[in-house]
Amino acid sequence: MTPVSGSLAAARELLREFPVVDGHNDLPWALREQVRYDLGARDIATHQGAHLHTDLPRLREGGVGAQYWSVYVRSDLPDAVPATLEQIDCVRQLIARYGSELRPALTAADMEAGRREGRIASLMGAEGGHSIANSLGTLRQLYELGVRYLTLTHNDNVAWADSATDEPGVGGLSEFGREVVREMNRLGMLVDLSHVAATTMRHALDTSVAPVIFSHSSSRAVCDHPRNIPDDVLERLPVNGGMAMVTFVPKFVLQAAVDWTAAADDNMRAHGLHHLATTPEAMKVHRAFEETNPRPVATVATVADHLDHMREVAGIDHLGIGGDYDGTAFTPEGLDDVSGYPNLVAELLDRRWSRTDLAKLTWGNAVRVLGAAEDVAQEVQARRGPSNATLEQLDG
Repeated sequence: MTPVSGSLAAARELLREFPVVDGHNDLPWALREQVRYDLGARDIATHQGAHLHTDLPRLREGGVGAQYWSVYVRSDLPDAVPATLEQIDCVRQLIARYGSELRPALTAADMEAGRREGRIASLMGAEGGHSIANSLGTLRQLYELGVRYLTLTHNDNVAWADSATDEPGVGGLSEFGREVVREMNRLGMLVDLSHVAATTMRHALDTSVAPVIFSHSSSRAVCDHPRNIPDDVLERLPVNGGMAMVTFVPKFVLQAAVDWTAAADDNMRAHGLHHLATTPEAMKVHRAFEETNPRPVATVATVADHLDHMREVAGIDHLGIGGDYDGTAFTPEGLDDVSGYPNLVAELLDRRWSRTDLAKLTWGNAVRVLGAAEDVAQEVQARRGPSNATLEQLDG
């Protein structure tokens, strides 16, 4: 359902005051895959709709005020750490090139400063524990370079944490995995539980003394996919203080899309392509498959259904938005790219969400959670220094 024009106008007005903090955007990886970081070949100061979900004009149209840029690298890369450093370098190049629009941000105060300045506060999140290569020293250096969350796994297990989409390995978090969480708490780096197994979620909540996040995950009760969050985990967020940032990926929000996506992924592999690839060659294969196998289409209302349920279970103080743009081949109708956030806010207005609640969803909760992690870090640092524990020492 398309929001009525009055609701859309009210949504745009709200976003001018309380813009979207989006928890996860894969533009850096798309730039690597498409043009090997040649920013001139994908000048995001101009409309890039033929190639990307993301550019500056559409971020402005979408009412985005802060963005966690994912510095994701594939978990099967043999050189994950230097590849992650290249991703960080890409974000830094973007901020330097488009400084009038993008503001570097490391703290909650930086996010608020960006809002006052009218620039998009640009933070970074590393997607997958493989990016630290089992090294707490590497974790600390990613923090020093500006990374403010680490997703504990991607689609595959790491030696110390189980992924939602892999076979059980250590049964959640190993002892070294718990030490990773403790060191993240000490640093002030957010523990991101998107992509991890439910057992890992529960172990991380047992271990963390700081708020956790789900940078791009939806409700398992609404769509039964292992990447989504079970209700018993959502119920723990009020005590922890963390937040779940609903994602827009159709295969995570629409039950009918789950089986279709599995078949589409198999088709990609049959053509010798990675199932997550979004290169022009990959998209050509996707479109050909879709022509003969019509894709179930998620909508703005589909995503709003997740938020309605998640608000009922976790409460409004623990919700946010993480679209996963440029990290997915398909998007919901009405949320086609980063210009679409007003459509979601308008849908929620039509569902009688209050302005106060929406301001928390779009802006307030994400700023609060990062600030709370910073406060915890100060307290922990006053008690202890860096951990030099190793995987071998703690897990044998």
